[in-house]
Amino acid sequence: MNSLQVNLCKKTFPGVSQAPPHQALASIKFSIKRGQFACITGPSGCGKTTLLNILAGLDHDYDGEIHLPLTSEHQKAVIGYVFQAPRLLPWRTVGQNLTLIKDRSASTVDVSELLSLTGLTDFCHAYPDRLSTGMQRRLALARAFVVEPDLLLLDEPFTSLDEPTAARLRLLLLEIWRRHSTTVIFVTHDLREAIQLGQRIIRLTGAPGKVDLDIPILLSPTERSDTQVVEAWRTRILQAG
Repeated sequence: MNSLQVNLCKKTFPGVSQAPPHQALASIKFSIKRGQFACITGPSGCGKTTLLNILAGLDHDYDGEIHLPLTSEHQKAVIGYVFQAPRLLPWRTVGQNLTLIKDRSASTVDVSELLSLTGLTDFCHAYPDRLSTGMQRRLALARAFVVEPDLLLLDEPFTSLDEPTAARLRLLLLEIWRRHSTTVIFVTHDLREAIQLGQRIIRLTGAPGKVDLDIPILLSPTERSDTQVVEAWRTRILQAG
């Protein structure tokens, strides 16, 4: 099986105190081919992060089926997850944050190459609290690719960054992704960001989240950086439904 297959009937959280249960997701069905970069968008509270947690295997309490793509050796897929916060180990250096993950996997990735790609070579021996927010997020990206993931999940990893920094990190993400045969699911509330990154956009409705649009984004790298082209696609998607 060379694709991620999602057939999620329902995800419900139990009510707190006297509150009724909250249904977060309903009727989520899609498949993503190996190596594809897909973006999931939708309003706040529509269940985007909940869906990622299910795909990552962090939440098993749902109705439905998730089939992860098999590796070339027909083993269980390796999953990388970049959270909204970098979640670095503050007592370990930049290099140690990367090599710790690498040593726990069968990865053959060159850590020095990832440091070079992310512009962190000169900070290899620095601790995370010495890094800017943008640099911490670069390190989080590098760490996710160290394990050579078959599936990479990213939950609004560039939120709270100024636009120039976010734009540089988007380009960095695409550069690293093109070097690896990784299936990517990128969650964002920013439709422009989804258009700039994704080969495909899956839009969810408000809670309970359902797929109400699944559209390919057929743009060249140059077109993705063209503000007018991106805005035209944004208008098209907003009007679709």
